[in-house]
Amino acid sequence: MSKILEKNLKDARKEGTLIMGSKQVLQSVKNSKLIVLSQSVEKQIYEKIETDAKNEKIPLVNFQGTSVALGKLCGLQFRMSSISFKSIDDANIKSILKDTETEN
Repeated sequence: MSKILEKNLKDARKEGTLIMGSKQVLQSVKNSKLIVLSQSVEKQIYEKIETDAKNEKIPLVNFQGTSVALGKLCGLQFRMSSISFKSIDDANIKSILKDTETEN
């Protein structure tokens, strides 16, 4: 996965600007700048987050890995199926989106 995404996840976690967990992400879609979903997200939750993100024009990244891999990428010892950034640079968002597009 993208080194840019990994760096931004770790930085945002240190700064306290990450929202972690599907329920929390669903509640905070309007305050998000970027949403990252793993392949382990339940289908109905994925669809709800995707719909809300489209309505709010928030970019969505489909992480090509499990919730375990996403948790590790954040430096956590537990699974993380969805994450949203409360604040992130527009340049970083573009870089992450570009990186994930080339992987798919």
